[in-house]
Amino acid sequence: MPDSEIIISKYKDIPVVTAFIDNRLEYLSFVRDSKLHNIYLGKVDHIVKNIDAAFIRISDEEIGYLPLNRINSVCVINRPFGEGDSLRNGDEVLVQVEAEAIKTKKAKLTTSISLSGKYSVVTLGRNGIGSSVKLEDNIRKEVTELVKPAFLELSKKYEEKLSSASVGAIIRTNVKELQKDALLDSVIFDIEEQIKKLVNVIESASTRTVYSCLFSPVITDDSNESGEDTKEFDDLTRSHIAKAKAFLRTRDINSPRIIVDTGIHGIPSKIEALCQNKVWLKSGAFLIIEQLESFNAIDVNTGKAIKSKKDASIEVNFEAACEIMRQIRLRNLTGMILIDFINMKDKESYDRLIEYVSSLCRLDPVHTSFIDITGLGIMELTRNKNDKSLKELLKEINEN
Repeated sequence: MPDSEIIISKYKDIPVVTAFIDNRLEYLSFVRDSKLHNIYLGKVDHIVKNIDAAFIRISDEEIGYLPLNRINSVCVINRPFGEGDSLRNGDEVLVQVEAEAIKTKKAKLTTSISLSGKYSVVTLGRNGIGSSVKLEDNIRKEVTELVKPAFLELSKKYEEKLSSASVGAIIRTNVKELQKDALLDSVIFDIEEQIKKLVNVIESASTRTVYSCLFSPVITDDSNESGEDTKEFDDLTRSHIAKAKAFLRTRDINSPRIIVDTGIHGIPSKIEALCQNKVWLKSGAFLIIEQLESFNAIDVNTGKAIKSKKDASIEVNFEAACEIMRQIRLRNLTGMILIDFINMKDKESYDRLIEYVSSLCRLDPVHTSFIDITGLGIMELTRNKNDKSLKELLKEINEN
């Protein structure tokens, strides 16, 4: 088993949780308050029809935008809201923060409220049940078919309390740790717990004042450990440690050491190195990473790699793919990612590379997808926006 550590450090007085595998930084999280996935009772401030969005005030200081193409009627609190109705100025709406405000962009809000448990994610306004794409195809199909009948019964049970709004569910990768005879009961119990929370949020909205935060997610440690190793930390730090542990479990690491940094690990310098455009690989090849406004571009160069060696391009591309996914994760690059690998001679090599990159995408905690290779040989990936990028966070920290 590889050597692993979770190290709690600081970067310019901001607490940082990191995870190392074989002395290599693999996970990075800044401990800070975040509104991401919080649920608020907001108020429509104004509507802009030409962009098909309502601007919702969720506090005295903050406004977010809500696309109007899918409004769950149960989330409009102050009046009956049926099919064909439109939001009006002053309406009170239950919204969840889908993406935090960045630079001049407002926070993105949604009424498709999602709540996550250990084994499931339940979303208001969706239909049916599926399983995480990170699970193997045969497991996805087997688990979904097993749980589906019980889930449909559960949906009917809560239909009245949800004012006939539908709910959908996704079964998470943690389901792999369950024994087959306990899987159905464990998953259905978890789904029902999330539906109960959803019902509670909706019911409580009618008695709360506007701008109230009705729900804030708390990340807990899903492992079976006692938590003795984290009891010295505050709740916010513990939640980030739990995320680091969850990341390590995807690498089959279950008992990492937890260490408070004394400065010997050089974590601030490792963080600053992630701001550099050029990244050297062991082979002597290097990457150039450009984080642009509308997309991210990554170029693979042979550099000092042995060019005369047979199939050097294949080896360098595989080495580069592994490091690229690490850099994407640590820098938290999101949206469109374009990768210019070294040209290879045959289709079989490209197929192998695509398969390898796709397998690395499935290991990313943030949903990442291989899209295509263009006619010019550029690989396209997309990665869900889950938080600010490292570059944006560091700029924010330095300005403050």
